Amino acid sequence: MNASTTPDPGDLAIGVDIGGTKVAAGVVDGQGRILGSVRRPTPGHEPTLVADTIAEVVADLRQRFPVGSAPIGIGAAGWLDRDGARVMFAPNLAGWRDEPLREIISERLGQPVVVDNDANTMALAEYQFGAGRGCAQLVCVTVGTGIGSGLVLNGKVYHGAFGVGAEFGHMQVVPAGIPCGCGSQGCWEQYASGRALVRAAREMATSSPEAGRRLLQLAGGDPSQLTGPHVTTAAREGDPAAVKCFEEVGHWLGQGLASLAAILDPASIVIGGGVSEAGELLLGPARAQFRAAIPGRGHRPEAEIVLAELGPDAGFVGAAILARATS
Repeated sequence: MNASTTPDPGDLAIGVDIGGTKVAAGVVDGQGRILGSVRRPTPGHEPTLVADTIAEVVADLRQRFPVGSAPIGIGAAGWLDRDGARVMFAPNLAGWRDEPLREIISERLGQPVVVDNDANTMALAEYQFGAGRGCAQLVCVTVGTGIGSGLVLNGKVYHGAFGVGAEFGHMQVVPAGIPCGCGSQGCWEQYASGRALVRAAREMATSSPEAGRRLLQLAGGDPSQLTGPHVTTAAREGDPAAVKCFEEVGHWLGQGLASLAAILDPASIVIGGGVSEAGELLLGPARAQFRAAIPGRGHRPEAEIVLAELGPDAGFVGAAILARATS
């Protein structure tokens, strides 16, 4: 949402969301309104190159908007330490191991920065300005290449004792299952993510070319070229094979959410990330399995499962909120 009046510089903050394929940044006011945003491709996984890209997008925004003195907020994929200074480990970013990300970016920008996990910043944004408004116990799950997640309890993002709390995507759902980038096997994100969706579609197109005919058409006849958007396009057209792939991923998503509800008993679960753009193709099967798998079903209140409202901007909106809170 764009503001139409002249902004107060003291009310503005810049948030940056570092993703595996893009760096997105925006200027956000105290009401969560986005005055402007910019995106750049992520230049590989080398932190110093990422810092250079962040410097470019921040400079772009500062030239266009009278941003005040708040630190720059950063949402970064990976497991950060309790102080938000170092990325200890990023399962899906091979180069990020014990990286002093806050120091690298702060030195490159020449000003203070505050860093948190990207799913935590998304959860903060949805809690304050999105689908989780007014919800004291909120779980956010981002279904993208993997699964990111954030937990808000009584208005505060939960980080755990060491900074890596609420990494739900890496709870084991299948013992000795599919190997995961975290070093374990059978993690939830291997069965309920964009990676899982594409894997199911490629297997379908390879083993049953007739059933996967539409998927193959979209991929130019090569199953290895299938992507998540291809599967979403086919499913929206009603293609049975693509719909079945979403049903499989949605089943696993709902199964995992039921386990979270058993532990956390949240009032609301917000689903975001690229795969969630398929809407009910994903959420329909997820809700059905959630209701089937939740302990004490029929005898307890159930969390509402809803789509995120802020879409791909949630990460940098939450990072801006974080920056403003620490200024």
